[in-house]
Amino acid sequence: MKKVFLTMIALSAMQLVWAQHKVSYLKAADSYYKQADYYSASMYYEKYLAVNIKAAAKEGYNPYTAPGGTAKPAPSADEVLAAYQLGDSYRHLHDHDKAAPLFAKVVAADSSRFPLAAYYYGESLRALARYDAAEAAFKDFLSRYDKKDAYSSAAAQELRNLPFIREQLQQKEQSDYHIRKASAALNAGGASYAPVWAGDQLIYTSTKESNYTNRIYLAKDTAAVTSRAGIPQAAKTHQGAVSISADGNVMYLTQWTTADGKKSAAIYSSYKEGDKWSEPVKLDAVINAAGANTQQPFIMSDGRHLLFASDRAGGLGGYDLWSAELDAAGKPLSVQNLGPAINTSSDEEAPFFHPASGTLVFASNGRTGMGGFDLYYAKGNLTKWETPVNFGYPVNDVKDDMYFFSRSKSEYILEDAWFSSDRSAECCLELFSLHLAPPPPPVKEEPVVAVTPPPTLADTILNAPVNTAITMQEIYYEVNEFILTPASHPALDKLVALLKDHPQMEIEISAHTDNTGSAAYNQQLSEKRALNCVAYLVDKGIDKKRLQYKGYGATKPVAPNTNPDGTDNPEGRRLNRRIELRILKQ
Repeated sequence: MKKVFLTMIALSAMQLVWAQHKVSYLKAADSYYKQADYYSASMYYEKYLAVNIKAAAKEGYNPYTAPGGTAKPAPSADEVLAAYQLGDSYRHLHDHDKAAPLFAKVVAADSSRFPLAAYYYGESLRALARYDAAEAAFKDFLSRYDKKDAYSSAAAQELRNLPFIREQLQQKEQSDYHIRKASAALNAGGASYAPVWAGDQLIYTSTKESNYTNRIYLAKDTAAVTSRAGIPQAAKTHQGAVSISADGNVMYLTQWTTADGKKSAAIYSSYKEGDKWSEPVKLDAVINAAGANTQQPFIMSDGRHLLFASDRAGGLGGYDLWSAELDAAGKPLSVQNLGPAINTSSDEEAPFFHPASGTLVFASNGRTGMGGFDLYYAKGNLTKWETPVNFGYPVNDVKDDMYFFSRSKSEYILEDAWFSSDRSAECCLELFSLHLAPPPPPVKEEPVVAVTPPPTLADTILNAPVNTAITMQEIYYEVNEFILTPASHPALDKLVALLKDHPQMEIEISAHTDNTGSAAYNQQLSEKRALNCVAYLVDKGIDKKRLQYKGYGATKPVAPNTNPDGTDNPEGRRLNRRIELRILKQ
């Protein structure tokens, strides 16, 4: 009896502790959520729901599980609200893997109280490339949602997007696009976005030194450690999305604060003072209209026009793109909306203008695209724009793609570009480089004569002597990764077909890197890449006894990794990062 009594006391004490934890965790989570600090809110909602799970285990139910019968009591209203706001926190953090199941369970538990949960569930499914499920979720949302507002319009737009996504992903000719995630030094945790090149220096925004504060960073070597850009930044103030004048002496930047979950953003200017920047000064009300958010500046090459995004009155809805005329001293004189050719009732953000091609690039979530924010381009000038065109896949993906910047001096805007995307991240935007080789010049000789087609893979291999190294084209990996990207599959599929046509053939796959990083790291990375290729061939039905693999790291370069003056040689490094094939037996 005494033992039973002590057990009851212990259980009561545990329940009291759980109750105290629940109250404190939920209070902290709600406070952070109200402040739009979604990272902190997510941690405390997780703690709150985890305590509920422990308590529920004694009663035989899981608060994450939607009610499925009388044997399991439904989660409390507080628990459903916490699950919804936890899912919403992960949504803001772009962590769709965690957001999707939470929204699904909220829909099952109380869809009438949280009608937007079904919309956010579909949004997360689309970002996770679960297109059939996403389509069903958006249709379910529209069947229940009787309002005609931004959410019903967005759901209808998502349903129009899904066929476009499927069409884009079915395209095969993507081998000319070279998209690489930037080095770990740049994408060092948190968000890294809004790349801008000023000469040979990369300026970008990141939250990598904190869980939430956005700061501006500078990189002189994209593979090396970066540093703060030296722009004065007040406490509890975020900075990001900069633009540099053509002479390099004026920086326009976004600064914002958040209070009670409400963002207040404005554009500031800062002037170069030696190797530092002056205290940012807020531009006047001509640009920073009272009560509106104004952000993401882009200064035109003439220094007399500033593009920006704002939700100020007079637009078409959401964030619109605007242009401000400046005087010779940089003082704003007037602003004008870029008009319905560019802006929609949703959001248009992050403008960039490429002078060499006369092209405006911007991000929008209000047009038919891959989902979320996509990158679009439109030819023209500040008085007239052509109809915007979606860049399509693989420039855009099913998550968010924005903050475009081109370094190209020619009319080919994708020849040397950078942008931000969360396509390969659990959360948050990351930096990517993009290279698309311009088309070859037209043949001037007349008349045009028959041209011998280039040798096929089969021709190249079958005509090569045994043990001769053959570079495999169109084999791609993300930076510092060893998993093949989908763009590599067509080339390997051709090799599979060749090996099946010649069952006696045996080959070796070898991988090579440039000299970035340690020798040990490069050796290990190259071995994993070669093995990954072999694994793909085996998965396609090739006997592994016919296949060997080897990693050489950076020990067999085919081009210099640096120039004679010691500067980096990107083209040489690109050539050194390769997959080679050797025929061991014909």
